Order: sequence, then structure tokens, then C-alpha cells
Amino acid sequence: METSVTIIGIVIAVIVAIPIYFSARSSAANKTKILNIKKKFNPNNPQEFDLTESQNNKTLTIDQKNRKFILMNFNPNQQESTYVDLRTVSSCKLVLTTEGNSDTIVKIDYDFQDRETSKKITIPFYDFDDDRIKQISAYQDHMFAKKWLKIIQDSI
Repeated sequence: METSVTIIGIVIAVIVAIPIYFSARSSAANKTKILNIKKKFNPNNPQEFDLTESQNNKTLTIDQKNRKFILMNFNPNQQESTYVDLRTVSSCKLVLTTEGNSDTIVKIDYDFQDRETSKKITIPFYDFDDDRIKQISAYQDHMFAKKWLKIIQDSI
């Protein structure tokens, strides 16, 4: 009786421990990636990016004091990071692209207006084709993008 209980306990512990281990390992790897990207754009003080938030393979970080912004997209199809010096832009807005006559969002972009040339700098934030969960992620990413739009506008 005691041997079977011990074996069952060990099996349950292994079943619980394996996902926790891989989750922690993945989290550490993501933190390292984010830190390396911050170092790339601010080699002397990567810790100055005072606000960092992640959702659905996207990480946004901002240095409100020095007015720097980085959007990191860790999408499996295309991993990229985009840096914007907020001192060189005059405004930022969110551009939603919908599909035909429906309200289905297929693309979300940040449009930054350059202060000197009035040229638009477009940074892709969400693309329906890269989304695995489809409309659930579109809604979550739209709310996330709106939240960060306000943070960016406050920093400009």
C-alpha cells in the first residue's frame, strides 16, 4: 500500500514539475532576449527603460525620461524589434485595418509623425495572418495597443 502511494506521488510530482520547469526556462530565455534588445538600443543603460509589458508574443518598453520606445515582436513567423526615438516624432496614432465590410480587424499599426519631415513612420503591431488564435488575440492586442498608445502619447 505504501509503495503504490509513493509511486503515485512521484508520478504526480513529475507531471507537475515538468511544465513548471519548461515555463521557467522559457521565461528566463525571454527575459534575456528582451534585455539584449534593450542593450542594443541603449548600450550604456538598458535599465532606463522603466516600463516594460508583454502580451501575445509582443513586448513594449519605454524610457519615459529619455523618450525612447521599443516594440518587440516575438512572433514565430517573424521576430523583429523596432526602435523609435520619441523626441523626433510629433504624434502617434493607432491605425486599424478591417476586412471588407465587416468589423474584423486584420491589421493594427502605430503611425508616428516625424517632427521635421512630417513623414509617417509605420510600425506593424498586429497582423491577422500571423495570429494563431485569430479574433481573440485581435481583441486583446487591440486593447493592449490602445493602452500603450496613451503611454506613448503622454511621453511625446
